[in-house]
Amino acid sequence: MVRIVTIFTALFAASPAIACRLALLLALDVSSSVDTTEDELQRGGLASALLAPEVQAAFFAAKDPVSLAVYEWSGRYNQQVILNWTMINNPATLLFAAETIANSKRSHNEFPTAMGYALGYGAKMLASGPRCLEQILDIAGDGQNNEGFGPKLAYREFPFKNITVNGLVVNAGEYASETDLITFYKSKVLLGPGAFLEIAQGFEDYEHAMRRKLERELSPPVIGILLRQDQAG
Repeated sequence: MVRIVTIFTALFAASPAIACRLALLLALDVSSSVDTTEDELQRGGLASALLAPEVQAAFFAAKDPVSLAVYEWSGRYNQQVILNWTMINNPATLLFAAETIANSKRSHNEFPTAMGYALGYGAKMLASGPRCLEQILDIAGDGQNNEGFGPKLAYREFPFKNITVNGLVVNAGEYASETDLITFYKSKVLLGPGAFLEIAQGFEDYEHAMRRKLERELSPPVIGILLRQDQAG
């Protein structure tokens, strides 16, 4: 009996404690279809959404903190970290994250939409990030994949086990009336139980769409279920 207890003690000692309840990775589209004004709207919109009262309440609605990171993506080799993994354990760190995003500068503006590469980059970033109870990759964009491999191959070749992929479609510019973009995200991009899509009607609506999405993603499970039921009704 003593030997069994010793073995269990060793196993638990060897397993590191869960550092956070959620690793949330946000991916921003900076492909050539996103102009300078639109990029400013999404960058500033994300920063403002993070500081919205309801989003702040969702960040701190549970005891364990959330780890947040953000990167931008476009062509197959054009991904850039905007905010590296940051444990959001108090309002000061959330403000730091928002200010870092708001003050960031776009790295690329002339490349196509290589979503498969963007998803693969996100999977590797999550794999090297903090150990959390849940992992969510949230990819936003205003167009379908048009360079390299698509989401299906990315999900097969990169480590997506236990990762949920949510989406934010921006109906803007030439895609303003393109329902195929929404279908593409729903059928090709969303991944995992409970994955969902949020829609922004133009980049002017980006902040509000991001606010809704973050509140839903960050709310603890019971609160999140009630929120989804309320939105569905």
